[in-house]
Amino acid sequence: MRTRVTIIGAGPAGSLLAHLLQGAGIDCVLLERRSRDYVLGRIRAGVLEAGTVGVLRDADLAGRMDRPREDGGGDPHDGVGLALDHGRLRIDFADLVDRRVMLWGQTEVQRDLYDALEVDGTTFLDRVDEVDLHDLDTDRPRVTFLHDGTRQQITSDWVIGCDGSHGVSSGHVPDQRVFEHSYPFGWLGILSETPPVDDELVYASHERGFALCSMRHAMLSRYYVQCEADDRVDDWSDDRFWTELADRLPDEIAERLVTGPSIEKSITPLRSFVAEPMRHGRLLLAGDAAHVVPPTGAKGLNLAVSDVVLVAAALRAHYHEGDDDPVDAYSDVALSRVWKAVRFSWWLTTLTHRFPDRSPFDRRIQAAEFDHLASSRNARATFADNYTGLPIPLDDLHAGRPRVAA
Repeated sequence: MRTRVTIIGAGPAGSLLAHLLQGAGIDCVLLERRSRDYVLGRIRAGVLEAGTVGVLRDADLAGRMDRPREDGGGDPHDGVGLALDHGRLRIDFADLVDRRVMLWGQTEVQRDLYDALEVDGTTFLDRVDEVDLHDLDTDRPRVTFLHDGTRQQITSDWVIGCDGSHGVSSGHVPDQRVFEHSYPFGWLGILSETPPVDDELVYASHERGFALCSMRHAMLSRYYVQCEADDRVDDWSDDRFWTELADRLPDEIAERLVTGPSIEKSITPLRSFVAEPMRHGRLLLAGDAAHVVPPTGAKGLNLAVSDVVLVAAALRAHYHEGDDDPVDAYSDVALSRVWKAVRFSWWLTTLTHRFPDRSPFDRRIQAAEFDHLASSRNARATFADNYTGLPIPLDDLHAGRPRVAA
């Protein structure tokens, strides 16, 4: 096969990129190791930044999301709650930064993307195996793979790695610097067919550990509690989970908690990971192939969208304007935003979790952070600015440089 762009990985990052490129008249081929049903069945977070919502709307991918909540649409949120040892503080996004976030599950985003790819007529091969990349430092890189028992090859102008931190793409960047931080705990999450405990997300920090109350819709709730890094799902019965969650929530919220059988239960390890650079020759990395953040700040999917928007803009400049400055600037510009999101996710994790080696001094600092948020509008505005999403730096991309050098 011959195409302009080969995209490896058909999760939200790769699928969105394919849709944006097709809309710009740039042909591409999309490869995915898993089946389409498997990708659609993955349960992931769904807090969308204001910028991500704008991208989906501009790309005609927001029809279902923009339905009223009672008709199965997304759930716009104007704020979020923080709780420390049963005291509570609300961060009012609408008042502080005039933006909001949207709760719309990644599964729903993926479904809309797959539907759009069908309409676009995108060449999409799933269940591919033994993917390998070749000649990335030439203007005719190749991707070889096994599909339906047949060895195949695609030659293209560009290869975009959207295949996650365990994919093949990242390993093809020579002299790559990796920055990684593992947290000494995990998140135990459950999904239950129960009404949400609150109208907004609640982040709770308690002496027993962190907890998060979220939701999918009026009768589907998502809850998390901090657990030991080596815990297993079998260690946590539903009764143990509900008891632990209630203990970590402010009393007035715990009193509204409706419990029920879990329909999904999993443990997520927490880590931060950034690989630099995000480009080698004709290979560009996007999303989890280049960076992973703890879920505390709800940045994973949103960072992938930001990367993809930058890649699509850079390739449009290459093909439509003959301008390669945006492609050359991509890695530095993307990383400047990535590191800000990594910082915010690390800060919010540090603020809300209990670390096993934390001293009484550290606990006092944590309490002072909460007090500062409660007493300072500027501090709350900074929180809201980061949580609802920093701008996607398209101007910096077209200027050929990040605002602050990475």
